[in-house]
Amino acid sequence: MSKIDPELFRAEAHALAHSHGPCPQCGAELVLRHGKHGPFLGCSAYPQCDYVRARNGQGGSVEKILEGTQCPECGDVLVIRKGRYGLFIACSQFPDCRHVEQDGEPAPATESISCPACGKGQLVARQSRQGKLFYACDAYPKCKFVVNDPPVAQPCPQCGSAILVRRQGASGAYLCCPQKNCTYRSDSL
Repeated sequence: MSKIDPELFRAEAHALAHSHGPCPQCGAELVLRHGKHGPFLGCSAYPQCDYVRARNGQGGSVEKILEGTQCPECGDVLVIRKGRYGLFIACSQFPDCRHVEQDGEPAPATESISCPACGKGQLVARQSRQGKLFYACDAYPKCKFVVNDPPVAQPCPQCGSAILVRRQGASGAYLCCPQKNCTYRSDSL
């Protein structure tokens, strides 16, 4: 059986250990480290120096440059980046400029509806991390009232709940009560 030349492995180790530059805080060498959110650059003098930086230094990888667009804060071009929660539009000069735009349609405006749980707040449209729209009390975290469907300021004729929600079914849109123990459902709108 032939022996493997150990120089082959040493050459690969040296190729992977290329310089990432000096630490801006203390001047020590930056090294590639791995964390729960992926690889990053950290100071080799850790724990004395706690400097860390995203591996690509961009705060999310650039997927596409949006030619003809302009950042409203600094005037540079906007790009589509891929981040922890998906794609988003941001300034190409990140981290110097931290302008970020929401991708997709803005949340639909709802009429001013008082929160049925606390009576003090208003129900507002919010978006989850997955991009799904829901409606919650703006007095959060004091009030944790949430409904998944658009609220309508009509009392429930069956249980007396302060609001109904609009749902879309196979037969069209209809109103129903958001209370779990109430079975009220209107005919198609």
